[in-house]
Amino acid sequence: LYQVSENTVCPSPGAMSRALAKEIPREEGEGGSRRSSWGLLVTAGVGGTLVALYAVATPFVTPALRKVCLPFVPATAAQIQNVLKMLENRSGSLVDIGSGDGRIVIAAAKKGFQAVGYELNPWLVWYSRYRAWRDGVHQNTKFYISDLWKVSFSHYRNVVVFGVPQMMPQLEKKLEEELECNTRIIACRFPFPRWIPDHTTGEGIDTVWAYDLKHSRGCETKSLEITPETES
Repeated sequence: LYQVSENTVCPSPGAMSRALAKEIPREEGEGGSRRSSWGLLVTAGVGGTLVALYAVATPFVTPALRKVCLPFVPATAAQIQNVLKMLENRSGSLVDIGSGDGRIVIAAAKKGFQAVGYELNPWLVWYSRYRAWRDGVHQNTKFYISDLWKVSFSHYRNVVVFGVPQMMPQLEKKLEEELECNTRIIACRFPFPRWIPDHTTGEGIDTVWAYDLKHSRGCETKSLEITPETES
């Protein structure tokens, strides 16, 4: 059964077959176990990455205003320039309703406005504060975590709104009740349903409508009617 050389004893072919038969399943089992372990590691890595991406991205795409679904959509460079154009020769305080990542507020602050942003998403508010600090305008800006429906805008003279059609009628009524006659309201992407804009600029999604409340609310007409009675 064995072939013997000088220093080596070799098993016969039959013994070798039996030995291989015992070894091969063990090796295949070890390889399968290693492949299974790698599969689990890859799956865990992919799953962890997706969870991390979801955690980072969710605060930036969830609705910013709970009463009406208003997802965060960053203002384009053209929109910002159109808003600033509507603010030319204006002064006083400014508020951005649903300020998102703070782009409009920061741009207005760079033009000399004391600018404030209201945003329900805390992640966006914290990011806006960081951007304002980075751009050196943090002393002229403020960002608040708040629902717009629970805030009064009565002391602002310039109002910027990035809204959706579903919220515009309600917001139009709220602003008409709260704001003074010398306020200018700038609507981006969607106009107000009843007010007639005094100025319009831009095209498509970059369109901006400006409303001088004294015209939209008829303040000038009321003033003319009251003046004769006061003088008499």
